Amino acid sequence: MATRTLGTAATTTLTAVSFSESPNVLLPADLATIQHAIKNDLQPLDLSVNTWIMHNGLLMIPRRGQLRVFPGDFFAVDSTGWPILLSSAAAASASWVHT
Repeated sequence: MATRTLGTAATTTLTAVSFSESPNVLLPADLATIQHAIKNDLQPLDLSVNTWIMHNGLLMIPRRGQLRVFPGDFFAVDSTGWPILLSSAAAASASWVHT
């Protein structure tokens, strides 16, 4: 199998936030929005109670484990509930558009 290209179908496909350790910059309500949007890919209708993103920079993905999120990184959720983590360097590149 050869490598492929990957992109979203539209610029508004992902719901995302830029990570900050400060609750004054990244509001708890924004963290909750992302947390509740993440779904278990085997059972997407079930609530993913073992999912979290916290101001300490840990993102828990159901059935996959934890990822460390650094300040300036973007994390997003697509329409199926799948989380996407983008480093701050990648987010700053011309390949990505964000608000």
